[in-house]
Amino acid sequence: MALGRRTYHDPLHGAIRLDRQDPAEAMAMDLIDTAPFQRLRRIRQLGPAFLTFHGAESSRFTHSLGVLHLARLALNQLETLQSDLASQRPLLYAAALLHDVGHAPLSHSGEDMYGLRHEAWSARLAREHPDLRSRLEATRPGLAEAVATLLETGQTQPAAIGALVSSQLDCDRLDYLLRDSYSTGTCFGHLDLQRILASLTLAPDGSLALHPKGLPAVEHYLVVRQLMYRSVYNHRLNGVCNWLLNHTIQVARRLGPQRVWADRTMARWLWDPQNLDLDTYLANDDIVTGYHLERWRQEGPAELAEPCARLVDRRLLRAIDVSELSSPERLELLAEARTLAAAAGLAPDGCCGLQQRHSRGYHPYKGGLRLWDGQRLLALEQRSELVRVLSQSEEIAWLIHPPNLSPPLAYLVREWVARGEGAQRIHHASTN
Repeated sequence: MALGRRTYHDPLHGAIRLDRQDPAEAMAMDLIDTAPFQRLRRIRQLGPAFLTFHGAESSRFTHSLGVLHLARLALNQLETLQSDLASQRPLLYAAALLHDVGHAPLSHSGEDMYGLRHEAWSARLAREHPDLRSRLEATRPGLAEAVATLLETGQTQPAAIGALVSSQLDCDRLDYLLRDSYSTGTCFGHLDLQRILASLTLAPDGSLALHPKGLPAVEHYLVVRQLMYRSVYNHRLNGVCNWLLNHTIQVARRLGPQRVWADRTMARWLWDPQNLDLDTYLANDDIVTGYHLERWRQEGPAELAEPCARLVDRRLLRAIDVSELSSPERLELLAEARTLAAAAGLAPDGCCGLQQRHSRGYHPYKGGLRLWDGQRLLALEQRSELVRVLSQSEEIAWLIHPPNLSPPLAYLVREWVARGEGAQRIHHASTN
């Protein structure tokens, strides 16, 4: 390897080469070498999904390098249209690299467990961590604040640079769809990346847009995203794992330091999260959190040891899809599950719960995309019926329960769904 050059051999993108002769790439190399960025090697990209998809072991470190690579390719395309965008390379490269630097252990699962937002912590680290701030400011005065603002708000000037980091078609999403499909062994994430990047253009107001020739590739990307949410991100066992993790942290916090052992780092995360300093925040990762789960499994109070054992030993609870039931029906079913659990000698609060979330394949009001052919500027959903369908919100709900309760609960769900469908048929007949 030549002096001042570095190559990362990525399983998706091939050789990602950086050269110190380029000031923006030199900055990127220095950021990669900092302790906050190296910590991302110890943060799993898909959190506890490795308990469902055994290959899901890739890290936020690997993903962030991929985002940098795609951001560089995207900016190369935009520079052919507006050459002065080259001056924004330091801002784009730094934001691409550091967009996930504030992730909690187990990525998005950790955000739910601990009640934190990684965007806010990524911005804080860019502003305040001496290793990150000093390298950013050495590249350009004011760069640390510019990067932090972009990570926190998703916006900057020029707007096209912000959209490459945070929009409905940003480099983050392009990389994680490819990478997560690859690591989980699913077959959805085969995007036409070259066509998508080639279709990037600039609208008359300077914001990011797409040439209509790229519409089929973008529609395919949005369908892939929807399928990945259905089959991977919102997989029923992911819902179970996230519920168990959240429950574990809630129990540890409720029992308090008198009954729960924790080292200095975890004690602050559990019982004083509003006063986390940078060093204590960065000291927690998948290894530290995983170690505490193991210790609690072995030595913790029974109500804490039980969910930890289920996670560590992969004795997971079950989940029934109750998305078709109304909210009152879901709560009624949960009450029934808890009654059955208590009758079976189990602690209902520790094994029965609801996991609910909303999902949509495209959100036109959060970084929505526009088509520009040089004459007309149209919102993506104005041109594509498929995108309009994907813009509809979908609610997903799982009833978490012990395995031995699956038969009676599944029977109740079938009965209630059939009852609801019957009522709808009667209502439809009476109104026609």
